[in-house]
Amino acid sequence: MMSGYVSKLSPLRVEELRRWHEDVSAGLHQLGAHDVEYLGLRLHVPEQVFPPTPTSDLLGREVIARVRPGHRVLDMGCGAGANAILAAKVTDEVVAVDVNPHAVAATAVNAERNGVAASVKCIESNMFSSVDGEYDVIVIDPPFRWFTPRDPLEQAITDENYSALERFFADAARHLRPNGYVLLFFGASGDVEHLDDLITTAGMKSQVIAERTINTRGQDATYFVRLLTDR
Repeated sequence: MMSGYVSKLSPLRVEELRRWHEDVSAGLHQLGAHDVEYLGLRLHVPEQVFPPTPTSDLLGREVIARVRPGHRVLDMGCGAGANAILAAKVTDEVVAVDVNPHAVAATAVNAERNGVAASVKCIESNMFSSVDGEYDVIVIDPPFRWFTPRDPLEQAITDENYSALERFFADAARHLRPNGYVLLFFGASGDVEHLDDLITTAGMKSQVIAERTINTRGQDATYFVRLLTDR
């Protein structure tokens, strides 16, 4: 599938986001392997895997609040496994997928560390390429920017021309059970207008259920969680 992405952002804004991306990428690569405490979980994050950020809890808290016993949950782009493990504290059928094999392995280790390994199935998958079946809840924290990733770690923060996000919206509805929904996290360092276009094109209904505005790089930046349902 060829991406149809054309940025409507001003050249100045694109350059701002590119500099932002370079700074974020440099910081992530300097972290190396480390352990984090996150919403009551103990997570090991290998150097090739994206860690939870100061705004990640917006999505994590919605997972805690909305996943119910008996739900079948898909964590799309699982990273170190935070959202999959939070879901598995509540329900016993969670599938965690990521295109980065280091992330898939990290999720398996962290599920074991947090006592939910029996409830989390970890799969390497490029979006839905290796995913079967339908889910009550699909959780996704996609890359915000559309530049070309240069290594597995950058695949967590940039998606060339939003091609992966477009594939997600092309397939998401058919993987939702009746009354199922998507919990999607996104933020101001991405093209929010394009995200809205993808949601509309997919025929999905969108509701902001959590958001936070923080000052970063001298500007206010808003991060949010959308609840998406198939119309």
